[in-house]
Amino acid sequence: MIQFKPAGYNSVSPYFVVKDADKLIDLLKDLFDAVVLRRYDMPDGTLLHGEVGIDDSVVMMGTASEEYPPNQLLVHVYVPDVDETFDKAIDAGCQVINEPQENEGDPDRRGIFKDFEGNLWSIATQVEK
Repeated sequence: MIQFKPAGYNSVSPYFVVKDADKLIDLLKDLFDAVVLRRYDMPDGTLLHGEVGIDDSVVMMGTASEEYPPNQLLVHVYVPDVDETFDKAIDAGCQVINEPQENEGDPDRRGIFKDFEGNLWSIATQVEK
């Protein structure tokens, strides 16, 4: 029997439509050790549809077009070391929105940055149970 989704995929995935999908894939590889799961190119070599795995999640993306203009998302990602990942993002040219910090009542240390496409990334590491 064929499963309704690929093995190892989650049921809900964010889908980025961006001007430079290859650049986004490279950023996700650098920051989150993303692994390319699937890639389908258009005849001109630009990405039609791509899927990357980040830990236990799948992120999908495609290159913007007239039919599918760029979107901007806010995505949250848990990472082993929020400060290290945040520093890598800023070194890669991302914009600081909120430096990593701990807030009373929040068991996570979290920070937010904006990527080159205008997407916001909230990253966090749990520091309390």
